[in-house]
Amino acid sequence: MSATASPRPTYEAVGRTMPTRNRDRASYDRDLVHAILDEGYVCHLGFVRDGAPVVLPTLYARDGERLYVHGSTGSRPLRAAGDGTETPGLPVCLTVTHVDGLVLARSAFHHSANYRSVVVHGEARQVTDPQERTAALDALVDHVLPGRAADCRPADARELAATAVLALDLVEVSAKVRSGPPVDEPADLSLPHWAGVLPVRSTTGEPVPADDLAGTVAAPAYLTAPRRPGR
Repeated sequence: MSATASPRPTYEAVGRTMPTRNRDRASYDRDLVHAILDEGYVCHLGFVRDGAPVVLPTLYARDGERLYVHGSTGSRPLRAAGDGTETPGLPVCLTVTHVDGLVLARSAFHHSANYRSVVVHGEARQVTDPQERTAALDALVDHVLPGRAADCRPADARELAATAVLALDLVEVSAKVRSGPPVDEPADLSLPHWAGVLPVRSTTGEPVPADDLAGTVAAPAYLTAPRRPGR
């Protein structure tokens, strides 16, 4: 079940989504935010537990204007999150980052990275509606490889009982992007040090079948098809 989509092309810039440095790199463009989220596999979910910050890496999926993350029902942060109605949700900060290049400057100070990132603030709630929960779990599987949810056994009652799902709406959200060459001081341009960008790319390789895979099971086409996650 998707959150109600906003017709506005940009998210609203609010206090928590406005960076204190390099504000020119910030963007609230909805399509850019969606593209960065859809390209990633792992997010980092931050919250406070017993007065101390905790950040967990986890898989996620976007469905319209909502993100889903999942975990064990025994997980303390997931147990701490209510459904957002009778019990409050869990205040969180979720981030996704892609590194596109290593930026090498002539000075150590100006070394950097080209990147695309998204930061989402909000209150995550437990998904308790069975229909939404099923759709969210399918979205999580299809985010890794579109088409996979229909090509595997769905979770049974025992597995569903062991799985918790959190939903986080895209309301307080911003993107931040750095691209281009290094920015050296004019006085350093004549120094005999190489400067430029070393591109970084994430690619998939040849599928490796499981050792116990029956020889009659062929590799599905979606293993090599272009990945277009997100809805």
